[in-house]
Amino acid sequence: MTDLNNASVGFDALGLPENLVSAVKALGFETSTPIQAQTIPPLLAGKDVLGEAQTGTGKTAAFGLPALAKIDVTIRKPQLMVLAPTRELAIQVAEAIETFAKDMKGLRVATLYGGQSYQPQFQQLERGAQVVVGTPGRLMDHLRRKSLKLTNLSFCVLDEADEMLNMGFLEDIEWILEHLPKETQMALFSATMPAQIRKVANRFLKDPEHIKVAAVKKEKANITQYAWKVSGINKMTALERIAETIEYDAMIIFVRTRNDTIEVAEKLERAGYAAVALNGDMNQAQRERTVDQLKSGVSSILVATDVVARGLDIQRISLVINYDLPGDNEAYVHRIGRTGRAGRSGTAISFVRPREMYSLRHYERLTSGTVAMYDLPNIQEIGKARIERTRTELASVIADKELTAMREIIEAMASESELSMTDLAAALLYQKQLKQPLQPKEDPKPRRDARERNDRDGGRNDSRGARDSRGGRNDSRGGRDGGRNENRAERAPRKAKVARSDVDWQTYRLEVGKEHGARPGDIVGAIANEISLDSSYIGAINLHDKHSFVQLPKGMPEKSFTQLKRVQVRRQALAITVSDVQPAAERPARARKEHRAN
Repeated sequence: MTDLNNASVGFDALGLPENLVSAVKALGFETSTPIQAQTIPPLLAGKDVLGEAQTGTGKTAAFGLPALAKIDVTIRKPQLMVLAPTRELAIQVAEAIETFAKDMKGLRVATLYGGQSYQPQFQQLERGAQVVVGTPGRLMDHLRRKSLKLTNLSFCVLDEADEMLNMGFLEDIEWILEHLPKETQMALFSATMPAQIRKVANRFLKDPEHIKVAAVKKEKANITQYAWKVSGINKMTALERIAETIEYDAMIIFVRTRNDTIEVAEKLERAGYAAVALNGDMNQAQRERTVDQLKSGVSSILVATDVVARGLDIQRISLVINYDLPGDNEAYVHRIGRTGRAGRSGTAISFVRPREMYSLRHYERLTSGTVAMYDLPNIQEIGKARIERTRTELASVIADKELTAMREIIEAMASESELSMTDLAAALLYQKQLKQPLQPKEDPKPRRDARERNDRDGGRNDSRGARDSRGGRNDSRGGRDGGRNENRAERAPRKAKVARSDVDWQTYRLEVGKEHGARPGDIVGAIANEISLDSSYIGAINLHDKHSFVQLPKGMPEKSFTQLKRVQVRRQALAITVSDVQPAAERPARARKEHRAN
């Protein structure tokens, strides 16, 4: 077993092709991390690797670079497959690999995860992706559908294996690995090595190089952590409010994808903020220019992804915004660590959807700190901030500019028109604030932008994909199979009490219906009682003869999903599965009453 925590060498000394070395250097990395220095050579030599390392130690480059070095881009079939526990981590790994491979013309990456339509994933595979990154459940689906073929697979990676074990994916992982070609090279990475993971390693890895890198303990930074629970208004509006009311020297905003960096930065620019994007599509010169703009003060807001922001060390960053939560908990530590540098204090605010609230306790444990709930500035506070900023700007003009001529003009205007100086000043101020009112009015119906309507649901939630692959068909027929006896509510939705408006819903199919004697109240009660879910988090319910559809919050934990599969209503197992159907009506208000009465 290799355990060299301080071993780090230049990437150009590890035996990697020049195009990959230059891609890494373009990201600002000259020296490898210990896990990279110890992993890349044996992987390049064709050995299997069993790696023990925490998230954030550079594992993606450790396996991604040597795997890319062996890919033949002329072969338009999967040659590298990476299994990740969550969709967020899968996306993060895929983007990192694409960034490393930017000089490999013809290389394509397919990202496969649950909760997304199959069609774009089919297209990615049909176009000849040589790299496939995905979550276990969806990978199983594609293997069973024959849309993913592993005949040419030469390299397979299990990333964060212990996390996949905790989420109940052990059987899925073993099933997938059983379908690999015998000659496939393997790499398994895990922060811990429980008995089940060692069993998987012993069964599927061939005489692996065991590499262990301890987590590096860093001095605790002076960072105040907050979380804003996303509700009421969209995240972009919340971001603008924070930028307008909080004092900061420079701010970095973390988003999930490269496209998001551009979209968020452009919206901030249109709103009047000096924002720039930093992503993996930029060459080294563009990246350096962008960072220099932030260091020099030309720009004060940087919108970036995890991959490109890893090596950033800019002391003037005093505020970090997690616009999207990271794909793993350790990445959170690296993100907020961009502030509070060199003994200075910093602030971090995370935008957390209701289904992601469980992440906060993990962040507190990792940082040995507390995450307080953040109250978003209201419209009155924004007005006060704008008035104070305008007063400061005017005071600065009075102090720094020669205003004799302007005073003479104002005095003449007042004299000739019999208007008071106050009226003239008020008129000028009114003209100045037309584009940005000093006393803004609340939009009574905030609209969610397209990005948020299509926002990938977060959390440790690929249980949906896994259940889809094992739990039978994913019903795509919608309400049509109810025939003549479909619920009246589906033909003519009745006016009913809405559950919650701040929840991102996922539709599930239950194998219990009207013929079993089930009522909406029975379903609400069974779900609420079994997994201790407040009934306000149970949305629309549609009853058919032999099955039903119900809306529940996205990101249901694996444990809760498993519990609900066994729950019975009217002596009929729910056998819950994910569905693409959108329930046509709100559940009747009496369902909640029935649940309470019981």
